[in-house]
Amino acid sequence: MTGKIKVAQYGCGKMAVYTMRYIYEKGGEVIAAFDVNPKVIGKDIGEIMGGGKKGVIVKDAKEADAVLAQLKPNACIIETMSLFKDVYDAFYACAKNGVNAISTCEEAFFPQNSSPKMTAELDALAKKTNCTLCGSGYQDVFWGNLITTLAGATHSIKKIKGKSSYNVEDYGIALAKAHGAGLDLDAFAKEVSSADNIPEEERKRLIDSGEFLPSYMWNVNGWLCSSLGLTVVSQTQKTVPQTYKNDLQSSTLNMTIPAGHATGMSAVVTTKTKEGIVLETECIGKVYAPEEFDQNDWIIEGEPKTQVTINRPNTVELTCATVVNRLPDLISAEPGYTTTEKMPVNKYRVKPLNEYLK
Repeated sequence: MTGKIKVAQYGCGKMAVYTMRYIYEKGGEVIAAFDVNPKVIGKDIGEIMGGGKKGVIVKDAKEADAVLAQLKPNACIIETMSLFKDVYDAFYACAKNGVNAISTCEEAFFPQNSSPKMTAELDALAKKTNCTLCGSGYQDVFWGNLITTLAGATHSIKKIKGKSSYNVEDYGIALAKAHGAGLDLDAFAKEVSSADNIPEEERKRLIDSGEFLPSYMWNVNGWLCSSLGLTVVSQTQKTVPQTYKNDLQSSTLNMTIPAGHATGMSAVVTTKTKEGIVLETECIGKVYAPEEFDQNDWIIEGEPKTQVTINRPNTVELTCATVVNRLPDLISAEPGYTTTEKMPVNKYRVKPLNEYLK
């Protein structure tokens, strides 16, 4: 491909500051941008990125369909929400206009095991208009290809255990409360854990109806099983409170969390497979104690046993760089909703992005 990769940015918040800069620094250009925030709409993307003006004004997301139809970018990066139903309209606008799209939405990483109906609808539309849709980000490497690469150095596997943590103090009061931070354990059981204490038949009904709320690892386990060629027999999700031995001050909640009360939660996903390999993964969100920090820890139990731990990962920057480096793979992939385990393993892009395309 001789010209620059032309990209539309859907969602112009914290992540977009990095994503848009990375696009320019990798030889691409942003030709359109959308948001729903009145404080952002009307701004030049250069103001958001922190540099000089680029001549691209952020438009209301309601205009995305018309703008995409007119400009036909090579790809659209969707960086808005975490649930598939909340990015469906953005994906639909892209697919309708034959525009390749990639999203940092956590559920979009492998949505067929949590929102199969919506995934099938978008897959059919994208195939019809000859474009590719997918989800990517931090998990593409650190919960996905890193683990399958380690598995490739393993003779036999019994279990794959993964654990990733984040500080809810960094994400605001709504997220902290959703994680049960500050509740006593009885209240946590009633208000938080009960949502996942449901029969398998009810979980299946929620999935089929598009009402299921997957934790981040739910979709990751599906991706890993698909990549490793494993056949899922069952998959469950439970919510476990996190506690600390001493009182903890939370600036976000504006309270002191008593010792023994919930500081947050761990969402644990267990997947059993026909091949006998079990995946047990958890995502921990809580108010950190002074000695705690973000951590990504994985263990492959088998012959041999291998553990990899990454301390203090720069999750935002890693997410954005992964998405931008994925653009050539997205554009070259088979049409439809094509999850990234069906694409090449993530690679560093030393040349301008367009030079990786025919």
